[in-house]
Amino acid sequence: MSTLVLSEIYIYPIKSLGGISLTSAEVEERGLKYDRRWMLIDDSGLFMTQRKLPEMALLQVALDEQGLVVTHKTKDLPPLKVPYETASTRSTLVTVWDDICFAFMVSHEANAWFTEALGVSCRLVYMPDNSIRMIDPNYAKHNEKVSFADGYPYLVIGQESLNDLNSRLEKPVPMNRFRPNFVFTGGQSHNEENWKTVRIGDVLFYGAKPCGRCHVTTIDQSTAQSGPEPLQTLSTYQKKGSKVIFGMHLISLSAGSVKIGDLITVMEAANFADED
Repeated sequence: MSTLVLSEIYIYPIKSLGGISLTSAEVEERGLKYDRRWMLIDDSGLFMTQRKLPEMALLQVALDEQGLVVTHKTKDLPPLKVPYETASTRSTLVTVWDDICFAFMVSHEANAWFTEALGVSCRLVYMPDNSIRMIDPNYAKHNEKVSFADGYPYLVIGQESLNDLNSRLEKPVPMNRFRPNFVFTGGQSHNEENWKTVRIGDVLFYGAKPCGRCHVTTIDQSTAQSGPEPLQTLSTYQKKGSKVIFGMHLISLSAGSVKIGDLITVMEAANFADED
């Protein structure tokens, strides 16, 4: 059995915007530090994603000493700076799928910048530590909380899984189509979808469920253009129930940090039943 090695680490500080590649990261209950703690909402408080607004892919986020720096990949807009600690105490209720929780409004400046960048009215919000959003109790281990991520704090994908997919595609796709937090080398394709308990470096994780994929995977993250692939091909061999599966959702069972080069040890594996 080949050695499993953590090869890539990503965070997505603002939900559905461009990700950031890191060499190391702090593991927290809700996800990696800064991961999906900010989010764009519409005028009704509903979360905004590339599912309905593919142009969000054209907004790139970076980290500096003071906070986030957001730029547009194609429009000539001045960079937007978002402090790590929001000075605002104006709260609002926000909706992420079936969950409702409260968040702080970031600033009028941020709202205006994103509205201009995307051409639709939107507001930027931040999830403080005392805003509670729970993982689905059917899959949680110890009543864990989650950030503004779709449902789970972590997503891991093996490089071999992408290699296998790309061997079936006319035009290969990059890993950023799938927005993972962790990528690893070694092992067999899709083995991660059967992980039950796994250690990355010194941090223990629990495999909650395989990740059901949506049409965001069909959006080119550099152009915001979409087509049928890779979802069309994935659906021919990676179906469980009614869902197309690619990657594994994880929940952290301990705190700590991870870094590229960390060894991954599978402590327990299980065959996950088909789900609808």
